[in-house]
Amino acid sequence: MQTLYSCTAADGSITREQALRSVENHLDQGRQLFIFLAHFLTEVARYAETDSRQKASKHLPTQSDLNVNTKIAGNDLLWRILELPSYQQAVKELKPELQLNMDWVRKLYTELTESEVYRAYIQKPLRDKKEEKSILEFIFTDLMLPNEDFVAYVEELFVHWDDDSEMMNLLMLNFFNKPHTYDFQHFISSEKMKYAKDLLLAVIDKEELCNEYIKSKLQNWDPERTALLDMILMRMGICEFLYFETIPPKVTINEYIDLAKEYSTPQSGHFVNGILDSIHKDFVRENKLHKVSFKKP
Repeated sequence: MQTLYSCTAADGSITREQALRSVENHLDQGRQLFIFLAHFLTEVARYAETDSRQKASKHLPTQSDLNVNTKIAGNDLLWRILELPSYQQAVKELKPELQLNMDWVRKLYTELTESEVYRAYIQKPLRDKKEEKSILEFIFTDLMLPNEDFVAYVEELFVHWDDDSEMMNLLMLNFFNKPHTYDFQHFISSEKMKYAKDLLLAVIDKEELCNEYIKSKLQNWDPERTALLDMILMRMGICEFLYFETIPPKVTINEYIDLAKEYSTPQSGHFVNGILDSIHKDFVRENKLHKVSFKKP
């Protein structure tokens, strides 16, 4: 969607090859952001050991200074992440530590240690798989993401944060559930990458055809007055109808309604829904759809 918007805004000056590179670059930026967030989170958890060393090395340490609880630094899930070969390779390649602001690591670690969730966690002598995951989720969803100053810090490093933040949240929560399934060298599966490129090229190549379908539904409404993003989303939907046989039309329509609501005008969700639904009905009546059904007989 973002690449198509850039292509259209550039009035066709971007070639198909440039558009493909743009998609690849954006996905790679998402990979870099995800790796940075994962690295930052692990550093917050591991800061317990740094805190313990610093307090114990004071000239006149108190009993509290000498007994900093470092349970979280040995978190089972934390070390499953740290020992992933693909994660280690990604950190070696991208060096997220160079972007790391240790003041922020220390701030969020301090907030963590002051929370009731953390106090409850360290009071339990044994390690529970569910609790090991929950405390890392707490750092990410309750300390990192809601902190506006932290988000502003991330935005300075990754200008596409606004576009990718929701996806990062979902990816991270899924990552906590199944870290062994993630390959940091191939952030997007080959199947998903093929889908993205195929859809991009279909929308570029079939722009005139898609516009004709859309214009027939505008009822004396000038296409030039239609929000550019709405036009792009509807072209994408039409191409999915016609050229992506494994995607159910209902899924296509719902996805583009959500995107329109999220990124376009307040009326866009209803507008995109009406146009795509009408075009879909025409395609069904004219037998232009040839979808693959995966329903069990």
